[in-house]
Amino acid sequence: MSLVTRDRWSKDFGEWFRDVLDEAEVYDYRYPLKGCGVWMPYGFAIRKRVIEVMRSVLDSLGHEEILLPLLIPEDLFKKEAEHVKGFEKQVFWVTRGGDTELDVKLALRPTSETVIGPMLKLWIKSHADLPKKYYQIVSTFRYETEATKPMIRVREITTFKEAHTAHATFEDSERQIREAVEAYSRIFDEICIPYMKNKRPEWDKFAGALYTIAFDTIMPDGRVMQIGTVHNLGQNFSKAFDIKYLTIDGKQEYVWQTCYGISERIIATLIAIHGDDRGMTLPPNIAPIQVIIVPIPYKGFEEAVDKTCREILGKLLEEGVRAKYDDRELTPGNKFYYWEKRGVPIRIEVGPEDIKMESVTIARRDTLSRERVKIAEASKRVKELMMEIRESIRSRAWNWMKQNMHKATDYNELKKMAEVGRGVIEVDWCGRVECAHKIEEDVNLRVLGEPWNEDTEVPVKCIVCGGVAEKKLRLAKTY
Repeated sequence: MSLVTRDRWSKDFGEWFRDVLDEAEVYDYRYPLKGCGVWMPYGFAIRKRVIEVMRSVLDSLGHEEILLPLLIPEDLFKKEAEHVKGFEKQVFWVTRGGDTELDVKLALRPTSETVIGPMLKLWIKSHADLPKKYYQIVSTFRYETEATKPMIRVREITTFKEAHTAHATFEDSERQIREAVEAYSRIFDEICIPYMKNKRPEWDKFAGALYTIAFDTIMPDGRVMQIGTVHNLGQNFSKAFDIKYLTIDGKQEYVWQTCYGISERIIATLIAIHGDDRGMTLPPNIAPIQVIIVPIPYKGFEEAVDKTCREILGKLLEEGVRAKYDDRELTPGNKFYYWEKRGVPIRIEVGPEDIKMESVTIARRDTLSRERVKIAEASKRVKELMMEIRESIRSRAWNWMKQNMHKATDYNELKKMAEVGRGVIEVDWCGRVECAHKIEEDVNLRVLGEPWNEDTEVPVKCIVCGGVAEKKLRLAKTY
């Protein structure tokens, strides 16, 4: 019988999540300003590992990291009309510098399309300069009016990875969209987060974009959370900022742009998706500590246990394993609880019986199963287990999402599923905006959009109007 339980994790996710962030010392949300939190050392170490994954993937695809200004002059921010309309209710404005009223209001960046625009105009001269692929990882600020949630819905997004690219042709910008989607798939796969790709409806795309592709996942409470977005901006911003290049034929043409972003929701999802009632379960490649060594003291064996623990620690560190020896004056049970809450993938226990048998006891965080291994084989087994654990939690996460994907074939069935309010419901759709809006109004679910780049089935009937439906529509309760 499995020792892993996920009852509180799924039934009281909000409280579970806050408790884990607090008790595992990940993120302190008690800062006296709504929507702002503090990354604590352990949480910051997790964040660092996730950022390393993002950087590695983007760098491998030829992106260059930059750092753009935080402050945006009002005239720049308002240059692209659709963009400013989409963000105007979320912007923080700086109107004073010391005792001086500013001549021009300054926005704290909610995103950086209007920041990079004037720079691209300076950096791009001819077709030889294209494509340009940049990214930055910074704080962004949005005046969130809904109920804030730590990491999930905040006013300071402290881990905002945004990429900005410029291209000579629409076709090349479309190629970049496909590359961006592949990059995000690699990032989420690396940290074992399951996802679906949805093309957002026209009324819910990024402000100023031609269209938006979103990565969505299902959280423990059954709600869907957006964890990444990819946008084709067309020439909307290049025309607003006059970003042109000289073609081979000697003509001046506007560039085509894309952008794509991931926030600290990726870390919230990492913590949430892999957790259970005991706390976090971190993928070994992301865990700040991959192996925790816990001595099981017994009178007369203290010195031998300590010596063995330190020898194992030294061997693991030599082999590049992030290991730690917990020699604090606490009971083994308290140490187990402490490190299980923090999601450390592997625990090695060394006690008198282990010493006698020249072995150690190894416990897995994902299944809580235990096995005894000879000391000489411990480091080899640890490396094998890290691969097994990663695959185990990846498989469990994907199975969770698949189990919460549903198909409604008629309107009454859709309404019954919507009352439960868990997971994603997919329906056949004619493509008419009126039918999508009717569903949102009738069943209180948000339209996630159409599945992106998936095989379509033979034409069927729209679940709303009965017309020919060559499209699918996904719906869910969302954050």
